[in-house]
Amino acid sequence: MIKTEEIQINMGPQHPSTHGVLRLILTLDGETVTNAMPDIGFLHRGIEKLAERRTYTQIVPLTDRTDYLSSMLDNEAYALAVEKLMGVEVPERAEFIRVIMMELNRIASHLVFIGAYGLDIGASTPFIYCFREREEIMNLFEMACGARLTYNYIRPGGVSRDITPEFVENAKAFIKRLPSMLDEIDDLLSRNQILVIRSRGIGVVSAER
Repeated sequence: MIKTEEIQINMGPQHPSTHGVLRLILTLDGETVTNAMPDIGFLHRGIEKLAERRTYTQIVPLTDRTDYLSSMLDNEAYALAVEKLMGVEVPERAEFIRVIMMELNRIASHLVFIGAYGLDIGASTPFIYCFREREEIMNLFEMACGARLTYNYIRPGGVSRDITPEFVENAKAFIKRLPSMLDEIDDLLSRNQILVIRSRGIGVVSAER
């Protein structure tokens, strides 16, 4: 009788599908991953130590770099912590602006994920479409804060600057086009047989596990 046994392999820290220096110690039974142990040390940037010698405002650019694809949300998490500690109340307009920026950033981040996922398994066209729409959001961010990445925009107490009427007009136009854009991307992904075959039933984790 043929004897089988599980094997352990290293995935990363430099691997085409991880898009970052993440190491996973995988246990495989054939092509099935039975266990995965992450080693996140390669992603450590020493932000806590760097923050020790900075003012609260000077720390904001460090939070931009914890996840450069969704910097606005990391800015917000840090700003909320500082505001809670200091008992600072944020103006209502600034709160609305923060939500708008974070939601736009969330869409942009998800577009990168969806596009890169398709690219990794052989569906290259959706990647181009996703990045086309992401560029629209990057244009809005550049208009609002002068940067396309690492925005340094949401700060303790509010935001670095108010949005302009031009930003509002362009943001409304983008949101109006967004549903049809997403439908187009969805069609490219869900009707792509390569993607469907390589995704269906793969990496399923049961509710019991």
